[in-house]
Amino acid sequence: MPKTPAWNQNIGSYLSGYTDGEGSFCVSFSPRPKLKTCIEVRPSFSVSQNGDRREVLDLFREYFHCGTVRKNPSDKTYKYEIRSLDMLIEKIIPHFEQYPLLSSKRKDFEKFKLICGWMKEKKHVNKSTLVDLISFACSMNSSGTRKYTKEYLLRLIT
Repeated sequence: MPKTPAWNQNIGSYLSGYTDGEGSFCVSFSPRPKLKTCIEVRPSFSVSQNGDRREVLDLFREYFHCGTVRKNPSDKTYKYEIRSLDMLIEKIIPHFEQYPLLSSKRKDFEKFKLICGWMKEKKHVNKSTLVDLISFACSMNSSGTRKYTKEYLLRLIT
């Protein structure tokens, strides 16, 4: 668990609350014909914010001791993001278990946690498990958009 700065003992709760409003647990997919399953699976955790509040994103990076902050050129916001499966499992998932989300985003987190666990166990390289993984991931972030539809992804592996 990340070390809590002495200046703010409530930082874990604050970051979870911030994530409830501005964060995302996402699992994206890319066709990769050279892979056994023909699909690359990429989990990520991110928080976006306008440039005038970027210091909050730097606080996430300082607290978790990992991830990057980058500018999104399409809408001039900034994004804090972690894509490393190991860091997601070692830092992000334990944090949100200790400081639970209070909104319906918790359901996305629970699916995200399950998918990361499957990936850690290498179950995503099994086509039958990948079908379940795609179904779970496509039921997350209902307000977001996906580059590839669930139907398209399933056709790639069947």
